[in-house]
Amino acid sequence: MLVDSHCHLDFPDFAPQLDAVVARAQDAGVAVCVTIGTRLSGFERVHEIAAQFPDVYCSVGVHPHDAEKEPLNDASPLIARAALSKVVGIGESGLDYYYEHAPRPAQIANFRAHIAAARETKLPLIVHTRDADDDTIAVLREEMAAGTFTGVIHCFTGTRRLAEAALELGFVISASGIATFKKSDELRAVLRDVPMDRLLVETDAPFLAPMPLRGKSNEPSFVVHTAATMAALKGVSGEEFAEITTNNFFRLFTRAVRPT
Repeated sequence: MLVDSHCHLDFPDFAPQLDAVVARAQDAGVAVCVTIGTRLSGFERVHEIAAQFPDVYCSVGVHPHDAEKEPLNDASPLIARAALSKVVGIGESGLDYYYEHAPRPAQIANFRAHIAAARETKLPLIVHTRDADDDTIAVLREEMAAGTFTGVIHCFTGTRRLAEAALELGFVISASGIATFKKSDELRAVLRDVPMDRLLVETDAPFLAPMPLRGKSNEPSFVVHTAATMAALKGVSGEEFAEITTNNFFRLFTRAVRPT
């Protein structure tokens, strides 16, 4: 069994074929998916999808791109929605200095609100970080000192320094299809050194389809290719990699129920 720990089943790409996409994931051995919240204004649809399928869960959050459009004065809007069934995580939130679709102060303020929600609800924080290693590390360290919380760096593409800081804080690191790309040798070198008990895999579907499907619209069933690449990188069998990362997922996402 594998888990796609991060996908976006509410995106328009999936609307005409959602049932088929979830069925293909199940057929491929991807037993559980987490569809991720990126806007409070779109959360109702995200939650509706999670409620529709027994083994699909969701998160609640505001992506850093939308931090100016959907500012959070405090954590209460996140905490209220996190009480609903099938919500297993807070985010995605974090800092994106590559596109900077929102001002940095707005991103940081929203990031802190998400951390407060994760701390209050005891749900894992789902962190998006791109070209923002310094501020991401600084905020996480400062907030961790104020009160502990758990989390995952999703779609990890950062530096070794970011990986080491995240691991030091007790975070898990999630590998996406980028880990399979031919020019990702530097990333694979970092991921090779992440302890097995701190790894997850994801698609970030519909984005970032792994090799040999790069360029296609990604979907949860494709996570098997990322898992195969990561298993080879770690020098373990596909079965062992699947078992360990699935156990890692349920240890972090404690509200999710392991399928029988």
